[in-house]
Amino acid sequence: MSTPAAEIQQVQTIRLSDVCKSYGDYAVLKNIEAEVARGEVVVICGPSGSGKSTLIRTINRLEEINSGSITLDGQNIHAAMRTRELNLLRSRIGFVFQNFNLFPHLSVVENVSMSPIRVKGVAADVAHDKALKLLDRVGLADKARAYPGQLSGGQQQRVAIARALAMEPPVMLFDEPTSALDPEMVGEVLAVMKSLASEGMTMICVTHEMGFARDVADRIWFIDAGQILETAPPEEFFKSPRHPRAQRFLADLRH
Repeated sequence: MSTPAAEIQQVQTIRLSDVCKSYGDYAVLKNIEAEVARGEVVVICGPSGSGKSTLIRTINRLEEINSGSITLDGQNIHAAMRTRELNLLRSRIGFVFQNFNLFPHLSVVENVSMSPIRVKGVAADVAHDKALKLLDRVGLADKARAYPGQLSGGQQQRVAIARALAMEPPVMLFDEPTSALDPEMVGEVLAVMKSLASEGMTMICVTHEMGFARDVADRIWFIDAGQILETAPPEEFFKSPRHPRAQRFLADLRH
């Protein structure tokens, strides 16, 4: 499987068809049908334990599915692949975790430049220069030589975003990227995410930040008990949700 630059720029859709995921007898995802278009920002929301994080983790195969299919421009993400093919696939789908997952023994610039060097074979000096530019983009150019333990949570998460962007992915996934942060650090991470959205990045975000969802999302997916119960533009979802479970969820948030 190859990923030339022209191909990366032409990503059109992610499609989930009848996706099911279980742990033993416990069904986490049930017959998920959904699609994300190029340049679209989708926010997945719902109560705790509803399957949000599992759903987003299936999209870059951090979680395997039991049945159905997930395709990126028609390529089956869950098809049998060699390790190198899977790594190349994941390089096209950036992922930002809840808890940063930075390497503590590497400097910030080394964290950002490592994957392009190891996965894509980018020359070290080229990867280093690009890492510095990405750190500047997320407002951390002055922290390039620091180590993760010397940074605040918000700074670490912005490094994690820069690290994901270093692979030049056409799609970015965010799994509750602000939930581990102190409240005063949330805004700096959301500002970077809003900037990416304004530039046309295709994004799927699991988040409890409903202000972000209202301002940035093109569509909301509301999920509960492993099913997408409602999908709607944010103005429609927040003003007049159709599904009773979504109505109750929003009422609880307002309360």
